[in-house]
Amino acid sequence: MRPGTQNALTDVAGLRVGHAALTGGLSGTTVVVCPPGGAAAGVDVRGAAPGTRETDLLRPGTTVDRVHAIVLSGGSAYGLAAADGVMLRLEAAGEGFAVPGGPVPIVPAAVLFDLGRGGDFGARPTAETGAAAYDAAQAGAVAQGVVGAGVGAAAGGLKGGVGTASAVLPDGTTVAALVVVNAVGSAVDPATGELHGARHGFPDEFPQVTASPAAVQEALVRRGAPRPGTATSLAVVATDATLDKAGCGRLATVAHDGYARAIDPVHTLMDGDTIFALATGERPAPSGEELFAIHSAAATVVSRAVAHGMLAAETVTTPAGHWPAFRDLVG
Repeated sequence: MRPGTQNALTDVAGLRVGHAALTGGLSGTTVVVCPPGGAAAGVDVRGAAPGTRETDLLRPGTTVDRVHAIVLSGGSAYGLAAADGVMLRLEAAGEGFAVPGGPVPIVPAAVLFDLGRGGDFGARPTAETGAAAYDAAQAGAVAQGVVGAGVGAAAGGLKGGVGTASAVLPDGTTVAALVVVNAVGSAVDPATGELHGARHGFPDEFPQVTASPAAVQEALVRRGAPRPGTATSLAVVATDATLDKAGCGRLATVAHDGYARAIDPVHTLMDGDTIFALATGERPAPSGEELFAIHSAAATVVSRAVAHGMLAAETVTTPAGHWPAFRDLVG
């Protein structure tokens, strides 16, 4: 395997990623826009405190079989409103599930908790934030770190953020992930200062750096006692292979292994960890052996994306708290 050209979700041809952040707040929204006509999709929610929208229609046996965008947002349940803005933009572009009178864009969404981290509990994404993220969506390089849904993210007391990674399999299939790291657990081994996810990288993908274990442990103490529903990591995993909804659901399930390798602990009662999976269908349906390789790569790209998100994050201090970046703790 090798990374794709951008080492990003957009290495799956046809996908576009856009970010928007609040002005005067510590929150934002990230949107993944599908190719014209949409993509097959599935979802797996493993955390006990999720905030989601339009996930029931991703179950096998339901009528709609294509989605047109995925929204990841801060703002807890309030942030689900960001999907409204994306829907309106897609409607204007003529994208959606055809019904009498016009299209209904299908935009599943999930949110993470960042309320009040900027000092104002009322600063959270709206439909306008979602529309701005859609307007910013593009192919090519993907901004990482304190952008979009990662603006208010934190993990294990450190600053979290958006990370992305990709892999091109020997047969040419691309598998990629975009993750927003916002967890009660830590993406850093407190005993060694190493990023858990970096252990799964390609040679020379990650710098050989470690944070001060004492500083990592201090951040965990500063985080305080975890409270239910105050975290949640979000991800989109995608491939250019042909999969149906059931296949996408299984891809999302296996991709959660990447969380487990890169964040400790994960899938807790404090988190609403959710992964969406997309299949654009540009390549044929895989054989059993090929599907095994796609699943394996999905878990790995999630772990690598977590590590990239932590490496790209920048230290943030607000009236509500201080979240040091991993890279500022390297000794």
